[in-house]
Amino acid sequence: MEEDDVSIREQNFHSQVREYIICFLLFAVLYIVSYCIITRYKRRSDDHEDEDAVVNRISLYLCTFTLAVSGGAVFLLPFSIISNEILLSFPKNYYIQWLNGSLIHGLWNLVSLFSNLCLFVLMPFAYFFLESEGFAGSKKGIRARILETFVMLFLLALLILGIVWVASALIDNDAASMESLYDLWEFYLPYLYSCISLMGGLLLLMCTPVGLSRMFTVMGQLLVKPTILEDLDEQIYCIHLQEEALQRRLNGSSSHAYTRENFTHQLNKELDNVKNQRNKLERRKKASGWEKNLLYPIVMLILLTGTTISVLMVALNILYLLVDETAMPKGSTERGIGNTSLSTFGVAQAVLEIILMFYLMVSSVVGFYSLRVFEGLTPRKDDTTMTTIIGCCVSILVLSSALPVMSRTLGITRFDLLGDFGRFNWLGNIYIVLSYNMLFAVVTTLCLVRKFTSAVREELLKALGLDKLQLSNSPTDPESGKLSANGHQKTL
Repeated sequence: MEEDDVSIREQNFHSQVREYIICFLLFAVLYIVSYCIITRYKRRSDDHEDEDAVVNRISLYLCTFTLAVSGGAVFLLPFSIISNEILLSFPKNYYIQWLNGSLIHGLWNLVSLFSNLCLFVLMPFAYFFLESEGFAGSKKGIRARILETFVMLFLLALLILGIVWVASALIDNDAASMESLYDLWEFYLPYLYSCISLMGGLLLLMCTPVGLSRMFTVMGQLLVKPTILEDLDEQIYCIHLQEEALQRRLNGSSSHAYTRENFTHQLNKELDNVKNQRNKLERRKKASGWEKNLLYPIVMLILLTGTTISVLMVALNILYLLVDETAMPKGSTERGIGNTSLSTFGVAQAVLEIILMFYLMVSSVVGFYSLRVFEGLTPRKDDTTMTTIIGCCVSILVLSSALPVMSRTLGITRFDLLGDFGRFNWLGNIYIVLSYNMLFAVVTTLCLVRKFTSAVREELLKALGLDKLQLSNSPTDPESGKLSANGHQKTL
């Protein structure tokens, strides 16, 4: 009997060690990738002083950790779905026994814990530490900045806890709710993270439809469009004339110093725009036939198909919500991993769900940076400050943490939320969930209709040659080589 107990303890020990090693390896890969991404965009001039270099380095490590957690939150649900299907397909395979329910549950709980840690501790610490200078009268240095950062974090924690306490007391005024107000670990953190998840879901509701329509423009800029009723040689010739005219004006400009400086700056800006247009036209001319006539339509068709399938799945989920209460994303943990498939068509539907989830995540990020409110957070290669990087990491963390919840709420997947992801109170409200689905379907459809109608209108104007009528509103007139009324100066 004792030998059996020892054997069971050894198996549990080896299982836990194996899970720790797998989690560490997965996180190490995400951390390395995140570090490469951040250092690609981080401004090089931030490391010019010793003290600031240390502060920037610490903030960089914290941002890298946060971005790695965001990547874990993005890959968590697809990893769980594909693991469930693998265990169902090969239940007796010895080499995949490490892929069990304990590992999946542990990953969900770790991602939830680290998301809270990054959102409420590490990122505020990185921001305050970056902006701190030490209290007035104290000796300057790292210790003074750390002390000021901890004081600011303490005051921020008191402010947030006070807001949550007042909000909870106003919403739930019964005796049980009043007693739970003094429970920090079991009430405050889940309730606060539920509110953050709701905000992330609303942010995804704004960003994803915009991103789904914006993806067509982004891919159109990366790929070469087919040439339909266009004469590229004539356009390149006009661009060359326009470039030569601007170059002559730039070389022969002679005025007062202040006027010449402003005028030269405007001409240089116009010349850069013309050169970019010329490079794009030359790239379109040099592109091969399959790249222009085959690759672009295929990519556009894939994007349109993915968006259409997403909207149709959301529409079906709305019908399920109206007729079946089990469609609510309440987050059940009773169903184990590898016991039953949550996809009607098995592995094929699981793969489709994973592709749609990644597509929605990429679209949400594109839509986030396309909104005017968040355009200032757009990272630039080798020219992004640490403050902007912190804002980007927090935004991506909120979006990625809400992605599993949004996917389950919209019916993209039927995989039940595990761990603390399933403890959100608002997931059990039929009115919130139904309104969320309807808004997503309606807004996405409107964005797509507006996108395609404007694209068709522009192509028709270009095909008929009516787009040249807009040249009078442009800063430069290519036929006369003069700046128009929107420019600073005209010359005869």
